[in-house]
Amino acid sequence: MQAEPVIQTRNLTKVYRDFWGRPKVRALNSLTLDVRPGEVFGLLGPNGSGKTTTLKLLLGLLFPTEGEISVLGKPAIDVGKNERIGYLPEESYLYRFLNAEETLDFYGRLFKMSKEQRRQRSDELIKQVGLDGARRRQLKEYSKGMTRRIGLAQALINDPDLVLLDEPTSGLDPIGTREMKDMILRLREQGKTVVMCSHLLADVQDVCDRIAILYGGELKVMGRVEELLTDQGETELLTSRLSPEAVKDVEAALARHGATMKKVAHPTSTLEELFLKTVEESKLRPGRRYVPGGDGEGDKANGDRRAEPVKAASPPVT
Repeated sequence: MQAEPVIQTRNLTKVYRDFWGRPKVRALNSLTLDVRPGEVFGLLGPNGSGKTTTLKLLLGLLFPTEGEISVLGKPAIDVGKNERIGYLPEESYLYRFLNAEETLDFYGRLFKMSKEQRRQRSDELIKQVGLDGARRRQLKEYSKGMTRRIGLAQALINDPDLVLLDEPTSGLDPIGTREMKDMILRLREQGKTVVMCSHLLADVQDVCDRIAILYGGELKVMGRVEELLTDQGETELLTSRLSPEAVKDVEAALARHGATMKKVAHPTSTLEELFLKTVEESKLRPGRRYVPGGDGEGDKANGDRRAEPVKAASPPVT
């Protein structure tokens, strides 16, 4: 039996209203998705697509206009579930005059951890995020990359089951980016569930098991990364080295030239190409969105699929 989803939304809709209570912006429209235990799930979309709204709904900072949402088996408005969640916002609002040790000690107190637990956990996390040499420097002296590192450490201080990361590699150099992605992969190895939003598509492609692309508040594409990037319309044959003459007559000449078949696969595109294509198609066909399979799960035995979008049940509010 498949484990219960860590995050589950059904027809989730959020409409922002003006001062007079009139509909102003439909930030999300009928969002239905599941995030499974122990996976790294990527939430992608251009600015204004509904990513931040989704994260705030998961944390219970916003209330949905319509639909249902549960996190860790509880309603999103149940603030008690946040004790099992770690959150790294896009901009970390930390106390600039505290150092790394003091910062983590402060957040540990919020989770009512003992003094010994705070000391041990802080030491582990400072080393894990590569700030051991700057643990006693005030945060006002940190670079943006260092600030992202201590931000990740504070998100993990309570050893959460679910980690929400908003632009985790923002401001990091290539080495820091690689280290951040390695830490995300280690979180998955520890059995934690990670949901990350990012504009750096290559980073998402490197670490995510599944992705969802939002556009205009609607789910346009969802599925496993390798399946979405595979071009089923073409086939690649990887063989040992062939002469130019053999390439011209490859189908008949493979055995005759002593070549061995090493791989039969479909060529793949990149996540960036998929993302841009989805956005362009969404502009050309407004009001169409991804709808999961008949049972509402959008799964088959071999995982999610990219369904043909259908026309939205209700038009966006203007």
